[in-house]
Amino acid sequence: MRVLLVGGGAREHALGEAIARSPAELVVLSPNENPGLAAIATHAYRGALEEPGPIVDVARARAVDLAVIGPEAALEAGVADALRGVGVPVFGPSREAARIESSKRYCRELLERHGIPASPRWVSATTPEEVDRAVQQIGSPFVVKPVSLTSGKGVLVQGSDFATPEEGATLAKRLLVSEGGARGGLLVEEKLEGEEFSLMAFVADGAVYPMPAVQDYKRALEGGLGPNTGGMGSYSQRDHLLPFLSEAQHQVAVNVLRSTARALASDGVSFRGVLYGGFMLTAAGPKLVEFNARFGDPESLNAITLYEPGNFAELLLDIANGRVSGSGPLFRLRATVVKYAVPVGYGVAPQVGAVVEYDPVAIERAGVHLLFGSVSPAGPARVRFGSSRGLALVGEASAIWEAGERVEEALKALKGPFYVRHDIATREDLTRRVEHMRQLLAPGARPSPLPLSVASPTAPATSHANAAQVV
Repeated sequence: MRVLLVGGGAREHALGEAIARSPAELVVLSPNENPGLAAIATHAYRGALEEPGPIVDVARARAVDLAVIGPEAALEAGVADALRGVGVPVFGPSREAARIESSKRYCRELLERHGIPASPRWVSATTPEEVDRAVQQIGSPFVVKPVSLTSGKGVLVQGSDFATPEEGATLAKRLLVSEGGARGGLLVEEKLEGEEFSLMAFVADGAVYPMPAVQDYKRALEGGLGPNTGGMGSYSQRDHLLPFLSEAQHQVAVNVLRSTARALASDGVSFRGVLYGGFMLTAAGPKLVEFNARFGDPESLNAITLYEPGNFAELLLDIANGRVSGSGPLFRLRATVVKYAVPVGYGVAPQVGAVVEYDPVAIERAGVHLLFGSVSPAGPARVRFGSSRGLALVGEASAIWEAGERVEEALKALKGPFYVRHDIATREDLTRRVEHMRQLLAPGARPSPLPLSVASPTAPATSHANAAQVV
């Protein structure tokens, strides 16, 4: 089988390795020269992800049997539609189906229309006057979300990004008038208190097969401070739940995914790919923060690491053709931890061009897998960082903390200016999250607002030398 993979980040590197092991011949189209993908691709092309024409030309020239689309920007640009239009099976939803991610208003309206009780209270706004009315209607605390795609970085949260309703309204109005800031308007939603988690599932029209639950870390700085990012790291638990997530609560989230897949199918919208729900576990149960229409990053690195040995390319082809098998386990029972090494200043003003060296033997000795993100080759075992996440280190073990320790050991094999969140998946962090949910779920508990802590947006420069101790 010959597979075209669209995208050039660590998510696509993980996908590419799983496809190449199928075995399958891998053709890559990416905007950057990803060293990991270059090492396994039989043919590699450079190109923009939002231009369907050249991608179709590559698919035709290489006579591919399947196309796999990684990033959301390519889905919104209609790449899947263009490929299907020339007869190529595609793992990735159509532009219409991908609206569940590209338009947060469409997502909320879909759930309302089909009676899926997963949304927080929300109001849309397209003018400054509507912003003021929405803030008054939702009340404090609230969250501001651009309707359109923001790569996981455009959400403003009271208590983290602004302190008062007035300040939040001012920031929302600035988004409305800024170039590219809030294309399509805004949503003002009630702020949910609890613990966030991600649940992805393979979806072939109405059929759904869930993956392991994952918790990721969006904020740039340790302690959950600083600006929102695409994700600094993540972890998964051996039983595919999470330390604070019960089987019953997990099943509620799975049912939201299944109900949404059925809702799309009943509306005549074909969805073939990954439906990814970002949830908040609250005192009232899981609530949907947002849907994505593709593999999450970093969450996919956890899930793909655990994929059972088998023909991954055939699985993706089945889904592209409208079939998903629920027979037998797809994922091993192991814990995983992902930590990203990113440019100093990532999230606000990343220092582009920094060269980081890595020792692949030492990383492998630690029991950790290295995946390449927004980097370019800079010589043997050296990469040059771009503006986004550079190197992902993935550890696997029986326990979360043990997988995290392995990643911390592997981080010693990186030399150069980079930043990493060492507090991801530590015992202290996991204990704090479990206690947070215990307090929220206690009989008669009244959720109290988290402390206001609007952090400095600049990430400090660190390396392995000042790694937080995992105990």
